[in-house]
Amino acid sequence: MSERQVLLRGIRVWLVLFVVCLVLSGATAFPLVTELRWLEGLLNSDASPVPEHLPGLAEWIGRVREGLDATEEAYPFVLYGTDWLAFAHLVIAVAFYGPYRDPVRNIWVVEFGMIACAGIIPLALICGPVRGIPFWWSVIDMSFGVFGVIPLYAVRRRIKRLEALVAAGERPGGEPSPEAAGHRTGPAGA
Repeated sequence: MSERQVLLRGIRVWLVLFVVCLVLSGATAFPLVTELRWLEGLLNSDASPVPEHLPGLAEWIGRVREGLDATEEAYPFVLYGTDWLAFAHLVIAVAFYGPYRDPVRNIWVVEFGMIACAGIIPLALICGPVRGIPFWWSVIDMSFGVFGVIPLYAVRRRIKRLEALVAAGERPGGEPSPEAAGHRTGPAGA
């Protein structure tokens, strides 16, 4: 297997991992009310150490669940916003098909994703306090940006190495392209 093929495989594995996480993150925004009811029940079960060891977490989840229940009952249209949030995750995931198919040409999608991951941090630090989100929860939100950028950084590094191989003229089989061998193709080289 040539270096180019190894790089392509690595790029695609990291991209699939990132897309799967993005889709799962988005898909969980659809059933928020049900998820919070389930999570609160799990955290407050007899087998859970959370109420004793992390009472702030149990209280916060309960408060969020109460808020979502009240919103669902009185203003269900507000939850339509979380449906759009979920949809946005899914649409962004589709964009990563470009770098999966042609990484060098579509590196901008990966860089866009890295910028979006970086943007999570100021968003959480600014909007969290404005919306009454506990700081420790904002840290959890910021971790999505930190952990999201890791596979994208790995992909970008591999794409840059792949780009250098392509520029040097390596073809899929490892042999140099006519351009790298000093031959010109097309009408200008005829």
